[in-house]
Amino acid sequence: MRRLLVVLVLLSLGASLAYGLDGALRLSSAPANVMAEPVSLAPRHTAVPAPIGSVTLNRRSHRLDVAARAVTDVATGRGVLTVTVEGDDDSERYRLDRTAAGLTLTAAGEAGAVAGLYAIADRIRSGRPVTTGTVTPRTGLRLTDAGSVGRDDDPAGWRSGTDYSLNSDIVTGALLPRAPWVDPAAVDRVAAQFRQFIDHSAAQGYNGVVVPGFLEYVTFDGHGVYPAGDPHVDRARAMVAAFAPVFRYAAQMGMRVYYMTDMLALSGPLDAYLKKQDDQWAIYQAGLRELFASMPFASGLMIRVGEGGSAYQAAGWDYFSRIAVTTPDQVRAMLRAFLAVAAETGKDIIFRTWTVGVGAVGDLHTNPDAYEEVLGDVRDPHLIVSTKFTLGDFYSHLPLNTTLEVGEQRRIVEFQGRREFEGFGSLPNDLTALHAAALRQLLARNPHIEGVWLWTQDGGPLRAGPRTLYLRTGFWQLYDLNAYAMGRLARDPGADPGEITADWVRQMFSEDPATIAAICRMFALSREAVTKGLYLTPYADHSVKALGLEPPPMMWIFEWDIVTGDSSVLSSIYALTRGHVDEAVAEGERAVEVAREQHAAVTATDPVNWRDPDLRAEVLASLDYQNDLYATLGAYRAMFLRRAQWLDTGSATAREQWQAASAEYERARDRYVRGWGGDPGLPAYNFEAADLGSQRFDRDPAMAILARVLLGLLLVSMLVPWPPLRALWRAALMPWRAPAPQTPTRTARWVAILFPAAVLLLSREIHTWFAAPSHLLVTLGCWAVFALVARWLVRGRDPYALWTVIGGVALLRSVVLLAVLAVRGPGYYWFQFWTDPTARSAYVTVAFAAFAWLFVATGSVLRAHYGWSRRRVAGAVVLTAGAPVLTVGALLWSAGLERALSTWNDQMALLPWGLHRILGIVTFLEIPPALPLWLTTLGAALTVLGLLTLRLGRPGEAAA
Repeated sequence: MRRLLVVLVLLSLGASLAYGLDGALRLSSAPANVMAEPVSLAPRHTAVPAPIGSVTLNRRSHRLDVAARAVTDVATGRGVLTVTVEGDDDSERYRLDRTAAGLTLTAAGEAGAVAGLYAIADRIRSGRPVTTGTVTPRTGLRLTDAGSVGRDDDPAGWRSGTDYSLNSDIVTGALLPRAPWVDPAAVDRVAAQFRQFIDHSAAQGYNGVVVPGFLEYVTFDGHGVYPAGDPHVDRARAMVAAFAPVFRYAAQMGMRVYYMTDMLALSGPLDAYLKKQDDQWAIYQAGLRELFASMPFASGLMIRVGEGGSAYQAAGWDYFSRIAVTTPDQVRAMLRAFLAVAAETGKDIIFRTWTVGVGAVGDLHTNPDAYEEVLGDVRDPHLIVSTKFTLGDFYSHLPLNTTLEVGEQRRIVEFQGRREFEGFGSLPNDLTALHAAALRQLLARNPHIEGVWLWTQDGGPLRAGPRTLYLRTGFWQLYDLNAYAMGRLARDPGADPGEITADWVRQMFSEDPATIAAICRMFALSREAVTKGLYLTPYADHSVKALGLEPPPMMWIFEWDIVTGDSSVLSSIYALTRGHVDEAVAEGERAVEVAREQHAAVTATDPVNWRDPDLRAEVLASLDYQNDLYATLGAYRAMFLRRAQWLDTGSATAREQWQAASAEYERARDRYVRGWGGDPGLPAYNFEAADLGSQRFDRDPAMAILARVLLGLLLVSMLVPWPPLRALWRAALMPWRAPAPQTPTRTARWVAILFPAAVLLLSREIHTWFAAPSHLLVTLGCWAVFALVARWLVRGRDPYALWTVIGGVALLRSVVLLAVLAVRGPGYYWFQFWTDPTARSAYVTVAFAAFAWLFVATGSVLRAHYGWSRRRVAGAVVLTAGAPVLTVGALLWSAGLERALSTWNDQMALLPWGLHRILGIVTFLEIPPALPLWLTTLGAALTVLGLLTLRLGRPGEAAA
């Protein structure tokens, strides 16, 4: 009865572990209310001649002159546009009237006059009639990022294709390691690029720019952050002197300038200073006051708290960020501190709700309840809250962000023109209709939305994608469409998206109506190609949660350009695609068909009707690239879905389809990589992770056969009446009846050691596809440490009984593992782990009980055959448990936690291969960096406790 109770206790512990594992994994899914993908294709129209030929101004300024020149550069008529600026009002409202001489534009200030001039220039370039009446832009704040300003365009930076740095500084290329700290020639280059970008953005209708930077311009003079002679001070002053005039140009053009920083923003000395302070925000307030004093043209500061770390740090740069504002109270304290400075100076604080699952505010971006909890009572006229329009990152197949419908704060909506997860602008991707529909809905639902923020270049790593720098390098024109369109939509959300695309095509590519129609047709198909070629709809149309995070709707490409091959993602995708595999495979094929339709539409156009034949060649190259990419991805999706279908069902048909798709994938991948692998403008996606996973999963049939053979041998060994084998199984199940120490032969002794060791080795090799030595090192190493410590405990005595117990339990535990592997290999094991909570819980319960039985059995044999007291047995169990923990902790400590986990994950293909290379497994999964120290300390404590307990137990104590 007592032994049965022990077994029940062990099973209960296993069930508790399984329950805890379910809670830790937090795997769930539900259908998502995905935004519809509207398509808008404008009818052909006959261009209207320009009604004017000249412009007269009653007031002159740089920004008025630039705006007037935008009109005269395209004006070919005879009329005169008379511009009257009546005062100094900041309103962008203006009125257009027709006169006998031409047109009059009347505005209460320069802002309105400039807005009207750019609108007229755009209508003329688009071949549209200039309409009269009063115009007021619908949104008052229309921000852009800083484009490609200051970004290094050296081709060597793109050569590897694996630089996933997320640093977005635009001035570090102009810095020197010592006084005078700043290179004047480099500053001039940055200034020229900035002026070009500001002029372009202003012409598109934007009235604000967000510039990276904050701490690097601050000295904290008088606050003791930097000691006397610290180079941070002189460098900051030099940077202000150099770059304040650069960024002031935007203000001179009537654009608001917002600086942008992560919080906490740190330097080495500031980090040390803050550790001694009770109120960290006081020093940041001082820094913000200094920034606004040295850059008085600035309109405010933009803050993000949801990302940070080494991936965002510029090489050789002593400024970095840390995710440290992770609770509602911390967010509110930070905002109130900065808003106090904003009130003093008449500036704004823009707070981004973007958080990536870190801390108690991890779902601030996607959860209206969390938004209300954090920001509900933070009401300040100087606060603007900025939020992405999607319920997640800038992916397709996502709902509209419901957090934009709540709150009383001033709001702006974030959009991305160069979609980072959809080829970084290398693929045709007309977002105009989608953005228009989203903006209209949001403006209707929340009266506090007053603007937009469109990213032209930013988002994701600069050098992991194509070498395109907005307005400067590569085929940037392809995503300029989305920047142009948002400039139009933000002023007039009711504008027809098809007409906006047609107007941009006319301005960028051709004035020929047939050519415009063909290109617009190509763009109208672009969203179907993207949403089918890069996504698997049955998965993408679900909201999925895992490990407390919200995986994006793409996932099989993690992230940006890494096609993943891990079991967790691919199994989860299949689980939601189960029953729709044929449709998911057909979608990949449809993406290729659409890509060919797009290519045919452009191929049919005559090069002579293009403004620049080279642009036609660029469009066709992009379409060729798209076709090859979707063909490769389509073959890969068919391969892994059919493979998962075989793992799920064991269907011979699915296996045949998997093998056929695998051959097609290899052909398509080789063709695609050969064609595009060396092209910096259109670089091939990274299939290394996909191939690593496939190399393992392709072995599943063979591993299943090996597992069946080994399992069969073990089952037969239970029945063979050979004493050495019977001794092992009897000791495993009834350790108190292990053979007496004086009975074994030499053969029996070797069988007790070598047979279990061989089974352990071979079963774990099968479990890891013979491809994960790090996993073997840890698992077999722990068994070895346990056995050696146990052998040391019975030194001077015959260890045979002990060996039979340890070896027998090892066989028993291997049977549990092999029973699963024998079904369809390790892939089936992990497929069930990720997709079947019942099967996972049942296995974990039994497997843990079998593992824990090792300690019970060891204690039992020490009591029954070696006459140990309960106290000494307890000490032995604690010691044998502590020594492996100590070993693992020391191993992780010496190798480094991130490195150790990454090596193990690469070999086991469990989590996305890109996780370590981009975000870091430790950081992203919130694994405590001190885990190796904790394990080492725990192992050492258990080891010492076990030794002390053993010393307290006397050999002569009764065994009762």
